[in-house]
Amino acid sequence: MRRLLEEVAQGDQSVDDALASLRDLPFQDLGFAKVDHHRQLRNGFPEVIYCPGKTPYEARAIAEAIVSRGSNLLATRATRDTYAAIQEVVPDAVYSERGRTITHVQSPVETREGILVVSAGTSDLHAAEEAYETATIMGNKVDRLYDVGVAGIHRLLSHTALITSARVVIVVAGMEGALPSVVGGLVSVPVIAVPTSAGYGASLGGIAALLAMLNTCASGVTVVNIDNGFGAGYAAALMNRLDGKTSESA
Repeated sequence: MRRLLEEVAQGDQSVDDALASLRDLPFQDLGFAKVDHHRQLRNGFPEVIYCPGKTPYEARAIAEAIVSRGSNLLATRATRDTYAAIQEVVPDAVYSERGRTITHVQSPVETREGILVVSAGTSDLHAAEEAYETATIMGNKVDRLYDVGVAGIHRLLSHTALITSARVVIVVAGMEGALPSVVGGLVSVPVIAVPTSAGYGASLGGIAALLAMLNTCASGVTVVNIDNGFGAGYAAALMNRLDGKTSESA
């Protein structure tokens, strides 16, 4: 919307053309989906495509609608087939195999430093990378610290300087879900805990980690749902922008 108004003010776009581009606001009805083009104005980031339950070509149509308005694109839980379909209309889209995300940046975003994603083990990287990709496309320079679970706590403690320098820490863990409590005891900033479904039978597909994180004694820890790296990355991005600091002004 800001870019559209600037183009009209500068004479790069006529009033009639601008009105035509606003035709589908606040949402565009595709028949099977209603694409919310006002999402960025309300929430600071465009609508995100959750791919499960959609055919590749339904996801493609939504992606095309989002990109046609000049918005950046994020699709989550995407398969290779969905990526191939979206590439037909967004050739420069990027696929993260581990994070199962599709991203495309066409509108510049200010880059803020301060988010760190920590994972307990490599079995947790699907959620960690989903968090990383989400926070990155939302305008953050995100650091990673992977495979530092409590079974070898020295691996975590050797990176104390990195951990304590972050403004928001996302901690991803399965099994017994102990790592967020440890990190929460080391830092004075928000910790977002992500339980994963990694673990043996008694982990109950992530329920054990979820309950452990909800019962943490570390006061600064909040918890998202099982395997919800997207929710953690989105929340971390919102927290990181609260004081308006960017890497350019730091």
